[in-house]
Amino acid sequence: MSDPTEWVPDSGAVTMFSTVWCGYCQRLKAQMMREGIEFTEIDIEHTPDAAHFVENANAGNQTVPTVVFPDGTTMTNPPFKELKAKLESI
Repeated sequence: MSDPTEWVPDSGAVTMFSTVWCGYCQRLKAQMMREGIEFTEIDIEHTPDAAHFVENANAGNQTVPTVVFPDGTTMTNPPFKELKAKLESI
């Protein structure tokens, strides 16, 4: 498995782990795009190391969206308001 720190994004951006069929992922992605929040999206169904990272962050579950912040912390299926507040605090 790859080094988990490879998923930590650059300052001011987030990494969102998703799948193409996840409605929650699509909604969060649209909200971030609308607000101009930079992010990298990684489909866990096409990136095995990413799927393992998501499992480790979610007690063995491949729950998406899982978001990684520049400080290395994660949120799973966060309400947009909480995601935005977290970004403003780091």
